[in-house]
Amino acid sequence: MLTKTLLTVGCAVGFGLVASAITPVLAQTAAPAVAPQTLLIVGHRGASGYRPEHTLEAYKLAIEQGADFIEPDLVATKDGVLIARHEPMMSGTTDVATRPEFASRKTTRKVDGVDTTDWFAGDFTLAEIKTLRAKQAFADRDQSHNGRYQIPTFQEVIELAKSESARLGRTIGVYPETKHPIFHAAIGLALEDRLLDTLKAAGWTEKSSPVIIQSFETANLKYLRGKTQVRLFQLVDADDVDKDGGIVLAAPFDKPYDFVVTGDKRTFKDLVSAEGLKEIATYADGVAPWKPYLMAGKQVVGQDGKPQDLNKDGVIDERDRVLLPPTDVVRNARAAGLQIHSWTFRSEPKRLASDFKGDPVAEYKAFMALGIDGLFTDFPDVAVKARDGR
Repeated sequence: MLTKTLLTVGCAVGFGLVASAITPVLAQTAAPAVAPQTLLIVGHRGASGYRPEHTLEAYKLAIEQGADFIEPDLVATKDGVLIARHEPMMSGTTDVATRPEFASRKTTRKVDGVDTTDWFAGDFTLAEIKTLRAKQAFADRDQSHNGRYQIPTFQEVIELAKSESARLGRTIGVYPETKHPIFHAAIGLALEDRLLDTLKAAGWTEKSSPVIIQSFETANLKYLRGKTQVRLFQLVDADDVDKDGGIVLAAPFDKPYDFVVTGDKRTFKDLVSAEGLKEIATYADGVAPWKPYLMAGKQVVGQDGKPQDLNKDGVIDERDRVLLPPTDVVRNARAAGLQIHSWTFRSEPKRLASDFKGDPVAEYKAFMALGIDGLFTDFPDVAVKARDGR
């Protein structure tokens, strides 16, 4: 149930929405097969396929592998410092659950309408956060770096990008995401002005600055648009893909949470309709949909009504899906004057459709051919190889 507090907080920071009914159109017709001149490669949480995510070590490796931008997700500490974590909940990416001195900090909070029990960054000071150590979030990836790296502040990420830019003689950008803006505003730790203050101190206030701000919510991007000229991108999420390759919407991944708070009936699908993209263009420079919105895969169903195990490994996963034709999302984004990025590209064969035959380079090339301007990857070195042929 929505609380009056959330509605009040949303209004207090200037989060206004234009509520309108838009019919989503995700037609399966071919997008123009024109690759951009320079595709932007974003190290997703750093080189998170190789190092624990959102650590200086993961970001530095991404830069060494050729990433153009590094991506810190931002949450706030109790004393108002922006740090890089994928979520305000910390047990999945740090050793906080093993630390007896913090056992009493485990609590239940409502995040995007869902009761969530964990250790929240907003209950820890920066000094306490700095005693924690990061761990690999994916159980099927290298765990040997667990417990070795600190959690960085946003300021430290910027300093790394600047120092590496000077060392390498090329500009490294930073692509921060504001995580759960309404949640943070409700606990008195609103992210937006803290983010802008940090960027101003870095000298990054213009559209040409090496920074892009992203969010799954729309209201905070509209607020930011009124206060900065730096580039803004609207993220577009979903819950899953069904057996036929259709986008599945389920809370809390069905719509921006500010839509829930204000009673807006639209969903993420509406945002990537032709009309939705035109509205995004009124407050953002680009759109960043989950990649199945651009090109999805479907299962092959046998006569028994069950999905076929195409590679005969006894497991039904992405390797047992076949690609569908591209949707019109790229074409419609272009028509709206938007740039388009997509996410998240990963190299493990089980995360690749059967068409790619276990080769992540083939997946990159297929999406590059759609005409996207950038992509988020856990494995920047593979993305660079696909883009540059090295």
